Amino acid sequence: MTSEDRIQAVADFGFTERQARFLVTVMRHAGVCVPRQYATFAGIANGGEKSNAFFDKITRGGYAVPCDCVHNRARLYHVHHKPLYRAIGEPESRYRRPVPARRALERLMLLDAVLTSPDLTWLTSLSEKVAHFSAVITPEPVENPSNLPIGANSSAPVGTLPGTFPIGIDSSGRTVVLYLATVPWTDAFRTFLQGHAVLLRTASAWTLRIVLPRPLDRVYADYQAVIREELETPLHPATISEFKWYFDQRQPAIANDAHALTRAFLDRAAQVFSTPRFTLLYRRWLKQGDAAFEAVSSPIVAEALASGNGRVECLVLPHTYRHLSPLVNLVRSTPQGPVQLCCG
Repeated sequence: MTSEDRIQAVADFGFTERQARFLVTVMRHAGVCVPRQYATFAGIANGGEKSNAFFDKITRGGYAVPCDCVHNRARLYHVHHKPLYRAIGEPESRYRRPVPARRALERLMLLDAVLTSPDLTWLTSLSEKVAHFSAVITPEPVENPSNLPIGANSSAPVGTLPGTFPIGIDSSGRTVVLYLATVPWTDAFRTFLQGHAVLLRTASAWTLRIVLPRPLDRVYADYQAVIREELETPLHPATISEFKWYFDQRQPAIANDAHALTRAFLDRAAQVFSTPRFTLLYRRWLKQGDAAFEAVSSPIVAEALASGNGRVECLVLPHTYRHLSPLVNLVRSTPQGPVQLCCG
């Protein structure tokens, strides 16, 4: 379905075009929302008559479940109505399922990030991403397909694309890769970058957008350090050779089968290769073999950043979220009974 198809399908339930467009955005990216987000989207006053009428409508009609938050004046809404999701072609969407209270805030952050770029066409599912990029990007040649992990498709230019964050496409065709940072440590971000390396190497123009809620904007320097390592500093062939040797010898050494001199070299290599970048690379090598080195040795991403075809930007969300934490976990309503809420 196209975006306009989805909007019309939701409008058929009796919503205006603007209301339908907002509901489609919520259902495809978060499943939850707060009145402030609708007011911003619609360009109307937060808490005004039009905003209140919209949320009264989706609550009375059983389209959404309201939930009180930690702040006694805040209220969060979970859009869960299965016929709505069926209308947009996603009846089994994870966003209409029960929402753990701790996950609701992350979804609100993601929705805020998406709402800042209404001009982008967002790809939300893995199938959408693979279909789009398979059509517009020529796959990279693979020298030795036997090195690919089991089940991998060498003709797919986007790899596995770990994570569930949406990818945006602007009117010029530029790819916007979104990452929402929710913790101060960067392990998951590093995994995300390595998993998207094929996409960044093959897209003609791309932007990596790191979304930081406050106060995590204070650790942006740590995320920049990961970018410098993973995107701007490809590994030299000599380093790759040493790394391969270390990986090959590591298992026999663990099994106490290595020569004493080899052990001495391994101890030295362990000190050099004990950084988070190499630790993650070792894990990938165990699964993928030498194919894991392709992403970290290619200079293409660094060249794209130098030329401007690749960009990295930071989006600091201007809102606070802790007060929006739901007092309960949201549970979908039953067909026979009223909306049910379970204590969180």
